[in-house]
Amino acid sequence: MGNADLRDLASIRDAPFAEIEGGVVAVDAHNWLYRYLTTTVKWTSDEKYTTADGVEVANLIGVVQGLPKFFEHDLIPVMVFDGAVTDLKADEVAERREKREAAEERRAAAEERGDAVEAARLEARTQRLTDTIQETTRELLGLLDVPVVEAPAEGEAQCAHMAATGTVDHAGSEDYDTLLFGAPTTLRQLTSKGDPELMDLSATLEDLSLDRQGLVDVAMLCGTDFNEGVRGIGPKTAVKAIAEHGDLWGVLDAQDAEIPNAEAIRELFMDPPAEDVAVDADVNPDVEAAREYVVDEWGVAAGEVERGFERIAESQVQTGLDRWT
Repeated sequence: MGNADLRDLASIRDAPFAEIEGGVVAVDAHNWLYRYLTTTVKWTSDEKYTTADGVEVANLIGVVQGLPKFFEHDLIPVMVFDGAVTDLKADEVAERREKREAAEERRAAAEERGDAVEAARLEARTQRLTDTIQETTRELLGLLDVPVVEAPAEGEAQCAHMAATGTVDHAGSEDYDTLLFGAPTTLRQLTSKGDPELMDLSATLEDLSLDRQGLVDVAMLCGTDFNEGVRGIGPKTAVKAIAEHGDLWGVLDAQDAEIPNAEAIRELFMDPPAEDVAVDADVNPDVEAAREYVVDEWGVAAGEVERGFERIAESQVQTGLDRWT
């Protein structure tokens, strides 16, 4: 999900690493991995992100390139994977599949006419987290001793639950639905250079003079992965409408509009499927075993991942020294 309209409403500020170091972050693994997957595919050649048998390994490159940002700043990532897809999200899943299929047709056409740049750009849009990608990612994370949590449903909801219950210090996602699911704080830009951003639920609600239920109502009026928005209502208009009419139902009545399954969608945001879990934050990566897995077993060029592995190893040495000073 994304609910990008919330960008205009959310309280977001820069969060220097010095402020958040030592923390534990429940990361929306699909969201995090997909960004590395599409970037790697877009900017590398077929030979680098698939094996001779055509098995995708861009995810392994992405993990090795992405984890150092956490370790170098003494942040412990807990990778949370999506579970079962709710029936309410069936339309969104179908739409994403159609977009991938359309992108694949355009990619093939670009390749046929010799437009390598356009073909690479469209190749990134066709990516999905296959069973193999998820399996090999989990295997690599295990070798690097990164905690993995299997969500019962939405990964973002599980991340939010873990943050809200104090199991972790922050949720981590590029999307905004962690706000709706109740995460007190969410770290963003975890795949970018520079400091992350921190999205604050309490500050957002205070700025908008809403409670969390009201924020969910605003999001539903604008549109979510579970429903189309009400025509003509954007984020700022939605906030004003909730203030004027009290709640989602009051606005729908005033607009003579309807949102199918509104009650179920509202309940999904307010009380999503999530589980209490225990997290071992004492992480000790086996860098050599991970290197053998990626390079020797899966045939990834050593040059693609060597610096990433070096950074992980160096960060563990530095973290150990810091704990003794």
